[in-house]
Formats: sequence, C-alpha cells, structure tokens
Amino acid sequence: MDENVKAIQNMLFEPWKNGACLGYVITALENLDYEPQKIQEVVCEMRELFDWISTDQADKHYCNSPY
Repeated sequence: MDENVKAIQNMLFEPWKNGACLGYVITALENLDYEPQKIQEVVCEMRELFDWISTDQADKHYCNSPY
C-alpha cells in the first residue's frame, strides 16, 4: 500500500484509545472545577464501562442523549 494512502487512512481512522477518552473527561471535569474525589468516581465508572459497552453502543447512546 502506498505510504501516502496509509498516512491519510491513519488520519481519518484514528484508533480508539481509552486513555485519550479519559483524558478528555478528566480535563473537562477539571475545567468545571469538580472535586478530585468526584473526578476519581467518574474515571472508575468509565473504566468499568469500557469492559461492558462497545464503542458503537457508547456512540449510539451519545447520539440519542439530550447532551
């Protein structure tokens, strides 16, 4: 496969990373001045959900949510 095609595919289809997702959430909660204990609770819950909910299920839930 041409290197340029691979580079474009990598930009368009960035692999899912749980750590990156958690980083976004932690940053958002810190920006909203959440207490560290509450942030820890959210992070723990999200880590649990990564094992039980697929990325497709999470995306559908987000798209159908009022947020």
